[in-house]
Amino acid sequence: MRNAIIITLLIAGGLGNSYAAVNIFEGAPEAPPGYTDYKDAQKALITGAVPRFQNPQEIPESIVFHDDVVYGTHNDVELSLDIFVPKALDTPRPLMFFIHGGGWSAGKKEDYLYYCVEFAKLGYVTASVQYRLTPKHTFPANIQDVKCAIGFLRANAEKYHIDSSSVVAIGGSAGGHLSLLAGYAQDPALGCPDAHYKEDTSVQAVVNIYGVVDCTTPVAIQAHQVINYIGKPYTEAKESYEASSPLHHLDASDPPTLTIHGTIDELVPISQADTLHTALKKLGIVNYYDRIEGWPHSMDVAQPINDRCRYVIEQFLNIHAPIAK
Repeated sequence: MRNAIIITLLIAGGLGNSYAAVNIFEGAPEAPPGYTDYKDAQKALITGAVPRFQNPQEIPESIVFHDDVVYGTHNDVELSLDIFVPKALDTPRPLMFFIHGGGWSAGKKEDYLYYCVEFAKLGYVTASVQYRLTPKHTFPANIQDVKCAIGFLRANAEKYHIDSSSVVAIGGSAGGHLSLLAGYAQDPALGCPDAHYKEDTSVQAVVNIYGVVDCTTPVAIQAHQVINYIGKPYTEAKESYEASSPLHHLDASDPPTLTIHGTIDELVPISQADTLHTALKKLGIVNYYDRIEGWPHSMDVAQPINDRCRYVIEQFLNIHAPIAK
């Protein structure tokens, strides 16, 4: 079955709002045939039947790499960013701000080395953030860290050649969830608590790769990852489950969003992405949805899926975070 693709673009006109389909997927590499069981997809990756992407062995000479840049501290623990800047820039560039996954309890900023390098090669400034993890640090610690890191990068936009008016939050799984929160949540309690960060922490576009949208669904409230993330069961912390859910922060002013999700995701049900698309469409928010048939969670470790994801993301950026010519 060909990939099921749903595309919606809202165009604001002088006499009101009208809808038009814009196919950012035209020309995208086709996803390989999918599977009916996520275990079969995992087996294909383990056996090499489907190739995995390989991280670069070294940073290309065309990119200046700033590693372990400290953006804040918490109880004397330094939190840092990896920043990738194309060499010899004559104009500021949009920032692609990557947030790693790992169920809010694992993962590291280096997990997005491949994406950071590939998009820096295209001329974007890219950064990948370290944030506090569960179970030691529960909600809202990680989204506060994300907001602080965005504020730090805006405060240092000139140093890193960043166009501070064009920041794109992007992540997969828990990182997709945090990218959505970064884009939609304006609650001060979820912002950067450090008094010296007065910079704008908004983002102008969001790329959500199989992220959690609603932590209050019957499946989510029973998932141990979500319970550990909040630090309490749903019956004891309903407000926190709602506040941690990007869906509960949506309004018509939210930024353009691209969602990429596989239909046999075993960790984050495809219904989460379907729900987000429906809500965004109802509010008239510019959004694009690549619903990839027969592929599971973490599907973009497969090189053919990754090729497709990077192509679609690039087309999205060409519209919503273009590099000035």
